[in-house]
Amino acid sequence: MNVLSCSINTLTLKGLYDISGVEVGQHFYWKIGGFQVHAQVLITSWVVIAILLGSAIVAVRNPQTIPTGGQNFFEYVLEFIRDVSKTQIGEEYGPWVPFIGTMFLFIFVSNWAGALLPWKIIQLPHGELAAPTNDINTTVALALLTSIAYFYAGLSKKGLGYFSKYIQPTPILLPINILEDFTKPLSLSFRLFGNILADELVVVVLVSLVPSVVPIPVMFLGLFTSGIQALIFATLAAAYIGESMEGHH
Repeated sequence: MNVLSCSINTLTLKGLYDISGVEVGQHFYWKIGGFQVHAQVLITSWVVIAILLGSAIVAVRNPQTIPTGGQNFFEYVLEFIRDVSKTQIGEEYGPWVPFIGTMFLFIFVSNWAGALLPWKIIQLPHGELAAPTNDINTTVALALLTSIAYFYAGLSKKGLGYFSKYIQPTPILLPINILEDFTKPLSLSFRLFGNILADELVVVVLVSLVPSVVPIPVMFLGLFTSGIQALIFATLAAAYIGESMEGHH
């Protein structure tokens, strides 16, 4: 019986291990030490980061008292991010502008890079390049960073008293309030991932069916929805931070 039990447990663990190795499509990986790194996401993420850093360097290289051209555009973007942060967080929004701005700009540029940059011309041994937000690993990482941010905001503002929110307005709601903190990163990550993946799939299908005219307006629509998804993510992140500091739902 002990031998049979051990055999069943071994088969069960092997089955779970095999299931954990299942993946959709082919992906390009790097072996770094004992870790397997998702290389195609890192490559496109580095491109996006390089675009953002290059733009920032150009914007602050020679600032003018009366902004013109590119400086005027970047100052408008900064004011927009400040307005979003102030609306959702309140008067204590200042320290959170860099975080909300980074989230918005990274997602926005990532989404547009997936629509505008010809990733397909770069050949990989396995898999293919696409927008970083087209991969669930990226969106989950962004969602987890948001979760860490609003926990930090609540704890830094209220200390351990922050956890009293879980039993408000009644202790009966404790399981629901705890579950809410798990659903927030899930909804953030899957909403962004699902919309970007669906948009790219629609464009690919239309290009294969009607390669001449139809995909063009769909691509423009994709650019619009990509910007909206970045705004939604940044707005929700700011709202969660503001909620944790105020202590209401």
